[in-house]
Amino acid sequence: MTRVTVHEAKTHLSRLLEEVEKGGEVVISRRDKPIARLVPIETVQPVVIPARRPGRMKGLIDIGPEFFEPLPDDELRLWEGHGD
Repeated sequence: MTRVTVHEAKTHLSRLLEEVEKGGEVVISRRDKPIARLVPIETVQPVVIPARRPGRMKGLIDIGPEFFEPLPDDELRLWEGHGD
């Protein structure tokens, strides 16, 4: 672990970043008090989304005939924005 002052960090930022890229750690201090730490960013694995395939859910979802029945008048008015 390398310790540097704020002034040194500003002056030698490129060199310090190279050190961090190699797995090192840099602590930046102001008047002997550590205020920041430079560390490598963890590599995140990308999320793999499976390819879309029509019909993939066939047979897994059951929609009954009541789904297609008309809505009651009071509920229909709410959907159309005529009620509170």
